[in-house]
Amino acid sequence: MVPVNYSAVLLGAISNMIIGFLWYGPLFGKPWSEMMGLGIFSPEAQKEMQKKMMPGYIASFIGALAMAFVLAHAIIFASAYLKTSGVSAGLTGAFWNWLGFIAPVTIGVIFWESKPLKLWLINASYWLVSLLVMGVILSLWV
Repeated sequence: MVPVNYSAVLLGAISNMIIGFLWYGPLFGKPWSEMMGLGIFSPEAQKEMQKKMMPGYIASFIGALAMAFVLAHAIIFASAYLKTSGVSAGLTGAFWNWLGFIAPVTIGVIFWESKPLKLWLINASYWLVSLLVMGVILSLWV
C-alpha cells in the first residue's frame, strides 16, 4: 500500500477550487466567458444558472480529490524511482502529468471544436498552475 497523506490530498483539492475561482473569476473570467459564448445574462438567467452551479462544484471537487490522490501516487513513485524529494519532486511530477495527460487531451478543442488558441491557453494553464500547486502541497506533506 502506498502511504498517501489524505490531509494533503484534501488540501490539494481545495487549492484546485480556489485557483479555479480566481482563474475563471477576476483573472481570466471575462475573456473566458466571451470565448465560451456565455455573454451577459439577465438577472433571471443568472439566478437559473446559480441553481445549476452546486452540482458542478460538487463534481469538480470530487474530480479534484481524484486528481490529487493520483498525483500523490505519481509523486511518490517518481520520487522513489528518480531519488528526488521535496518541492522539486512535486513540481516535476505535476508538470509531466500535465504535459502527458492534460495538454494532449485538451488541445483538440482548437481543431475539433474550432475554439480559439487563447481559450485553450486559459484552460490548459489553469490545469498546469493547479497541478503545480497540488504537487507542491503533496510533496511537502509526503
